[in-house]
Order: sequence, then structure tokens, then C-alpha cells
Amino acid sequence: MNARGSNRRRGGWRAVAVAAPVVLVATTMVACGSSTAAVGTDASGVVQAAAAAPPGPGSMTMEQTLSDGAQRTTIAFDALGFLTGNLGTDSFFPPGKVADFWGFQYLRDNDPSEMGHNTDFLTKASLNMLTVLTADQRAALIALAKNQVTSINDYGYQRFVLMTAFRRLVNGDLPTGTTGLSESAVKAFSADLYRLDGQISYQRAAVMGPILAGLSDEQKAYLAGMVGKGMTSWPTVDEPTELRALSHDEKVAVMTYAGDMFSWYAGNVTADVYFCPERQGTYFGSFYLKDAPAVGNPGYSIGTNITADMGNALLAALTPAQAQLVTSLVDTQRPALTGIVDVRTQVSTELRKYMAGQASDSSTVSTLMGQYGEYDGTIVYNLATNFAAVSKSLTAAQKATLLGLRHQTLGDFAPTAAFLYATPIDFPTVRNTDFLFGTGTVPTPVTTLPAATSTIAANRARVKTSAHVTIGGRTSLGVAGTKVKLLNNKGRVVATVTTTAKGKWKAVIHPALGLWSYRLRIPATSTTSVGYSDYVKVRGIR
Repeated sequence: MNARGSNRRRGGWRAVAVAAPVVLVATTMVACGSSTAAVGTDASGVVQAAAAAPPGPGSMTMEQTLSDGAQRTTIAFDALGFLTGNLGTDSFFPPGKVADFWGFQYLRDNDPSEMGHNTDFLTKASLNMLTVLTADQRAALIALAKNQVTSINDYGYQRFVLMTAFRRLVNGDLPTGTTGLSESAVKAFSADLYRLDGQISYQRAAVMGPILAGLSDEQKAYLAGMVGKGMTSWPTVDEPTELRALSHDEKVAVMTYAGDMFSWYAGNVTADVYFCPERQGTYFGSFYLKDAPAVGNPGYSIGTNITADMGNALLAALTPAQAQLVTSLVDTQRPALTGIVDVRTQVSTELRKYMAGQASDSSTVSTLMGQYGEYDGTIVYNLATNFAAVSKSLTAAQKATLLGLRHQTLGDFAPTAAFLYATPIDFPTVRNTDFLFGTGTVPTPVTTLPAATSTIAANRARVKTSAHVTIGGRTSLGVAGTKVKLLNNKGRVVATVTTTAKGKWKAVIHPALGLWSYRLRIPATSTTSVGYSDYVKVRGIR
């Protein structure tokens, strides 16, 4: 899972010399843990910054994230990435930043052994969680992954629409008759994207919550030996054999679920709400700038002070007027950030109902996530606009200085193409982005809902024609109260049943003479489209 990319894949990693940019624009990416540093001006008015001390374990809170100092250096680090990178670096985005209401970032940022940003952290958390789960519980996560991969990837591809528009802005490639981005269009598109994130989150909670609520005393005792302890004290365990047959995307999803389940179990709403300073405004390449050396490098620890140090170095390289375009964003985005905290609190509270044996309201989550997306849309609109203004005013000497800072941070790492999350890919085809500048046709939001699925099995493969057979399974929706229909191979409904706890269902039928196939039809919901189980065959004999 934490091998975030492979040099064997197309568009893979390679080290290259950083060429002089056509336009100085790049994406920024940092591991969470941005320290606050004192920022001031010297006698000439040039921004100067004092070195900041790395944060200690337990010090990363929402107060730290929202502090002016943390936000100032984070935004400046984003600017460094955006002003020295390209669309390929912009696209690098850790998979764990999608549907992140489980407290994993809090667990990582506050690890007592200060190993939260080591590349082994997620692996150890995930494998221990998978080890303690039963085979059936692991199977539920695998089924969820197979069901969600399409939506997860769709979210990643839709990010390219905003990133492409931001690149057009900084390159001066504006549609005729426009002068910049349309804030309302950016907010609307972001809202739709975050509603998809909400669907993914809701589906995960519906599966992970009941599993955690039903843990045995033995399972709880195992996890108790890990909760509150640093990563270095966690057991070293092997990967479950079930994961070996999964595709790359499915395995990444399962490992993400498992790590999130551990942090969700170990944490609380406060931990679920927490996000690091770099969580919002993720279209500017900062994750690549900071995480690239860690890809495929087991045991590598990402520095927690890179954001503060390089953000302050960026500000020091700018004129006071240029620096003001960056630092003023702290005040500009503050209302949106506080709004995001409120939304995350409500969403996290709603999703935790599944851990208490209650059902969450999917429509509430969807509405809240739309608001979340609008807030983030406001943030990224302002970041892109101001970064583009800085880019236009940079001198050749300043561009050289910023490229030097990038090389100091990243070395010669540069992507040959793009990324779907952290996996190298060829650049995808992106829809026309004129609508994000307030012109052209606004596309109809298209959200691809995954189909619901169900396991199915018969209690006997061969039964007498005078006997009845019981067929049962469990739907991927994982909730009680879902009405489902059992169909024969002619499409005729032979039984209608309602799911019980954890989405379990059972139907008793009287098979006709001969070979018959049956499958379950699962209705559409707000988070899934209509789906079916696989066929099961029952042979009636005289």
C-alpha cells in the first residue's frame, strides 16, 4: 500500500535533471506536520523567517492546523510546488486523502514513537488489523474494495479537470473573452466531486462500522495492545494470503480500509475531524514535492519540517508585494477552513453511528459533503488566482532561486507523465475546461455509482424435487431493512426477502425439476446503483 508508485509501470518514476521551466508552475505536496515559524521583514522589507522546531508527538491538533503560522507556511509551500512543477506533479495525491473521516491522519501525526511519516506506518497498522480480523471480515473488505474501485478512480480522474484549469490560468491560456477563473463554477464542480467522496465514505462506514461493532473480546484484546502505543512496538505480521490475488487498485483499497479501521477503533470524533494543514487545496503539487523520495522506499521517513522550512524560503525569495499575495490567503481562506471543520464534525458524527449499531443517513452525508466541496472550491479558487499573479511577476533570477529550492527539497525527481493517486499513468483525456472560466457549456455532473452486490450460496447443491432449499448471502450494502428479490434464470421472481443485520438475507424456495440458476437483485440506493449477485445453481432430482 505504501509503495506509492512503481518504476515498472508506464509513466513511472525516473530521476531527471530539472529543466528550465517554460512557465514556473508546480504542485506542492507535504506530509502533515507543518511547524509554525516566526516570520518578519528585514530592513529592506524582504520577508525573513526564523527556523522552526519540529513538532513533538501529541502536539498536532486542529488548533495547530488552523493556526496562522501553519497555514502561512503551508500555502507558501503549495506556491513553491505550483510555481516550479507541472500537471504531472500536480496529480500526485495519496489515496488516504479520499474519504478520510477515520482519524488515521491524527494517528499518524501523533504517533508516540514519532514514526507516523515512515513508509512502514500504514503497512504495519493495516496488516495488524487484517490479521486480527476473521476470514469473513476480511472477505467483506475485499468485496467493498471490488465495489468501490471504479468510484475511487473516478474521483481521481475528475481531479484532472480542476488541475488542468489551474494550469491554463497560470499559463495564460484563457478562453476568449475571459479574464480568470469563475469562482462559482469552481465551487460547483468541487461540490460535486466532494459528494462522490461522501458516497465513498458512507459505503465504507456501512461495512467497517458493523465489523468493528462486532469484534470479539479476543480481537479487542489484540488491538488494545496496539492502541496508544507507537508504531515501533506494534507486532510484525505477514500479509494475509487473500490479498495476493487482488488487483493493485483493490489491494490499495483494502490496505487503506484496514488502516482506517484501526484508527477509527482507536480514536474518537475529535481524531476523525482532524486534518493536517496540507489536507485542503490539494491540486498544486505539494504532495509530490515532499513525498516523491518515499515512493517504493521502505523504511523512509518524510521530514515533518519540510513544509515550514521551504515555505518560509519561498516567502524570503519574493518581494514584499509578491509575498503579500501568498500570505494574504491565510485571512481569505479562514472562513472556509472553519466551515470545513464544522462539516467534518457533522459528517464524522453521522458515520460513527455505524459503530454503535445504528444506521447513518446517506442524504445528510451527501448534503454536508456538497457544502464541504464548496468550501474547498473557494480555497482552491483563491490559491490558483493568487499563485498565477505571483507567477506573472517573477524575474528570471527569482525563477532560478525557486528551482534551486525545489532541487534542495526533491533532488532530481520528476515524473515522466501523470499519476492516478500515487500510481503512474499516461495523461488522461480531460474534458473542455472553459466552463471553469465562466464560458462554454457547463457539463452535467456525472457521478458513477457502483453496483450493489451480494454473496450467495445454497445449503445443498442437489435436492429432491419435493424438498425445499435455503439460499442465503450478504449484500455489499451491509445494512438491515433492504428488500431484495431472488430471481430464477428465466427472470421470474421466486422470493422477496428483507435483509437483517449486516445485510444478511435468506430465502427458502422449492426448486423445479432439472437444473435451475438463481441470483439476487439488489435495489439502487443513494450510494449504489442496482446490482445482482452471482448465479448459484440448484439441481432438483426425483
